[in-house]
Amino acid sequence: MRHGKRFNHLSRKAPHRKSMLSNMASSLILHKKIETTVAKAKALRKYIEPILTRSKSDTTHSRRTVFSLLKNKESVTELFNNVSEKIAARPGGYTRIIKTGFRLGDNAEMCIIELVDYNTLLLSSDDKDKSSKSTRRRRRKKSTANVSAGETKSAPKASKKSDKKAEKKDTKAKDDKKSK
Repeated sequence: MRHGKRFNHLSRKAPHRKSMLSNMASSLILHKKIETTVAKAKALRKYIEPILTRSKSDTTHSRRTVFSLLKNKESVTELFNNVSEKIAARPGGYTRIIKTGFRLGDNAEMCIIELVDYNTLLLSSDDKDKSSKSTRRRRRKKSTANVSAGETKSAPKASKKSDKKAEKKDTKAKDDKKSK
C-alpha cells in the first residue's frame, strides 16, 4: 500500500528513478534547460531545488553532499562556480516549467524545464520594459488650411471608389464638351 507516500514514482524502481533524476539534474545544470515530460519535470523540480539551495554555501560538506546526489564532477563545478552566483539573491523558485504541447508518439504532455536566471529572452524583455517607457502617440488634428479648402469636420470623407467614379464622370463631361 502507498498510504501517505506523496512523491511520484514515475513507473520505475527506486534505483532507476534516482539515477534518472540525477542525470536529468546534471543535464539541467550544464545546459540550463531541458525538454522532458511534465511528470518528470515536476519530480525533477522537487529533486533539484534543495540541491540549488545547498550550492549557495560553498563549503566542502555541501560540495560532497551535492556530489553524492549528482554523481558528476562537471555539473558540480558548474553549479558551485557559475550557477550559485546567479541564484544567490533568490530565496527559492530556481526553476520554471513551460508546457509545450503533446508528444506525437504517445501523446505525453511535454514541457521545458529551465533555470529561471538563465532565460535571456525573458530577462532582456523585462529590462526593456523597466528601462524605456513607450510614449503614446495620437493622430494629429487636421490643420485649418485643409478645413478652409473645402473639407469640413462634420462631413464624412467619401470613399475612394466614389471619388474615382466622380473623377471619371468629370473627365467624360470635359471630353464631351471638347468634342462638341
